[in-house]
Amino acid sequence: MAQQWTEHDIPDQTGSVAIVTGANSGIGWDTARALAQKGATVIMACRSMKKADMAADKIRTLNPSGSVTIMALDLGDLDSVRSFAAAFRAQYDRLDLLINNAGVMIPPYGKTVQGFEQQFGVNHLGHFALTGLLLDMLNATPGARVVTVSSGAHQFGVINFEDLNWEKGYPAQRAYGQSKLANLLFTYELQRKLNAAGQGTLAVASHPGWTATNLQQHSGLFEVLNPLFAQTTDMGALPTLYAATAQDVHGGEYFGPGGFMEMRGYPKKVNSNARSHDEAVARRLWQVSEDLTQVTFMLEPAMVG
Repeated sequence: MAQQWTEHDIPDQTGSVAIVTGANSGIGWDTARALAQKGATVIMACRSMKKADMAADKIRTLNPSGSVTIMALDLGDLDSVRSFAAAFRAQYDRLDLLINNAGVMIPPYGKTVQGFEQQFGVNHLGHFALTGLLLDMLNATPGARVVTVSSGAHQFGVINFEDLNWEKGYPAQRAYGQSKLANLLFTYELQRKLNAAGQGTLAVASHPGWTATNLQQHSGLFEVLNPLFAQTTDMGALPTLYAATAQDVHGGEYFGPGGFMEMRGYPKKVNSNARSHDEAVARRLWQVSEDLTQVTFMLEPAMVG
């Protein structure tokens, strides 16, 4: 791995189709921009069409060799996830990159349309459903990847199966940690299932380190410390872009900034905690997620002999 991998090192993406959720701002926007500038057809999947329109226009002013299109996706509403998947399938015949980037971070307590705690519902269940609904297209596209954006906050996450929706009290930070741990458990379990089914699609994860984004709008502390520690969103997007495009990436890997405490710097392969590798918890979370979303992953084990 190059010491200082930058977006200039992204291989040519001409002909590839990428979905980036939450692409209207922050690292999602920079991810979409960089891929479009390398020739990809990028679908900016966003909740607010007005913000997405402005964000797409901003990329178009850079005259990218690829293109950007906006499509409506509200990860907090599973009906919207299904509608998005159907609309995408009607317009495209391949999917090279699914970048599960959108997220909410330590908001006041709220629920998704289907009644899930907001962070678990949007950050994990929405992306779980989206991936499941598009998995056959990914598997039919050679070299496809699913990149799910987690966080260093997974370190203090525990999957609280007894109260996944935090009905018995809502520690916002712990709920965020649970959702980001879920992102990693999902990634690793998806890769195990892809391997078992003999599929070539890669499931990988990334985290942006300490990046100044509007995700942090609910934390005054971040506003104070960001000018001291935070890196810019184009740097924060690099681990995602590395996971999505670098040639030496393997399924089930995790990428983050290479600097002090993984807070900033150029991307490198990093490690997640032991809880994220608990296969029993991952299997249980997978089953619960299928039950809650009513989305079943079509992954038949490969025939042997």
